[in-house]
Amino acid sequence: MGKRLMVAFGLWAIGGPLGLHHIYLGRDSHALLLMLTLGGFGMGWMWDFWKIPGLVAQVNKQSKKANKVKEGTPPASSIRFMAQVTTGIYFGLVAAIGLSSLTSYYMIALPLAVGLGVHLVASVGDQTSNLKNTMVAAFLTSPIFYGRAVSMIPISLTAAITSQQHRKYRLREQNDENLSLRLYRIGLAYLAFTGPLAYSALVNTSRTVSYVAGCIGSLLDWLSFFPSLSAIVERILLLPYRVWGLFTGGGFHDHYFKDWEKIYEFVASFQNEKEEMACKILGVNSDATIEEINHHYRDLVKVWHPDHNRHRPTEAEKHFIDIQAAYETLSHIWKSSSQRLSSKMEDQRDHRTRTRSLRGQVLALHGRRDRLLR
Repeated sequence: MGKRLMVAFGLWAIGGPLGLHHIYLGRDSHALLLMLTLGGFGMGWMWDFWKIPGLVAQVNKQSKKANKVKEGTPPASSIRFMAQVTTGIYFGLVAAIGLSSLTSYYMIALPLAVGLGVHLVASVGDQTSNLKNTMVAAFLTSPIFYGRAVSMIPISLTAAITSQQHRKYRLREQNDENLSLRLYRIGLAYLAFTGPLAYSALVNTSRTVSYVAGCIGSLLDWLSFFPSLSAIVERILLLPYRVWGLFTGGGFHDHYFKDWEKIYEFVASFQNEKEEMACKILGVNSDATIEEINHHYRDLVKVWHPDHNRHRPTEAEKHFIDIQAAYETLSHIWKSSSQRLSSKMEDQRDHRTRTRSLRGQVLALHGRRDRLLR
């Protein structure tokens, strides 16, 4: 029986973040991926809106053909690769929250979680990969970064590269399995993923919050060499808290959520500390103009440029990198504040213009009324 486009769109609208439209189309791996990543971090759910017509046509077309495996190797996809890396890191963070108390966490739980996350993305659509090779890459990389909070990043990169090297097409089977059996399998996978996470978040809240804050701090420290990317990550981390504040009037009012609010306070304080450090490196005040920032930056670059310090190359390179990062940080902050100020001034001008226009209309109405009364 063919799949209907309107049904797929309806399921997308009702339960898109849960992957209901993918379950309807027989794409269980993709449905599970959306469930475990909150709708592909929101972006996957929205992107599916444009892909649904093509997916429905593809499923209906394949249902009329005999099963066969496509020949050759699937084309490399940068989007799939980045999704594998991101999902692997995400699975690693979830494992860190729920399973970090295990003695075998760094050797077994972490590489297992990251490898499964990478392979889940590899199995989306008509492609798959060699699970064994992906897991071997994850387990071999894990001991190299043993004990480090950001170890899931290199593990995920290695597993994703290995998975891409062994990508292949998979057999398209007729999806005549009982729906309840498919839902049962998806439900078991979902419970296995969320169970440890929910237990740690609800029962061991303080320790979980402390660990998450430590991981975020290590990640932001690692990204400090790329200020623009770091600023984007910080905004993404603070976005849920700010959206929540719009609906509730600011902050978490429940006593339980007060512990989790510390994470957002930590990220906000990290932004302030980074700005203070950048000001200290360039030798400027926090209210410095862009001209002052540029002037100090040029002077320091002349002093610490590696070409001018061949007798101390290591020290010069370290200072030069710090100066570059500090300059990019302060420039980004100054541009953002200038844009906000410009937008505010424009809003004020629009408000004054509307006020004058309304005042003129009121005066005109009063004049018309006076003429009628005469």
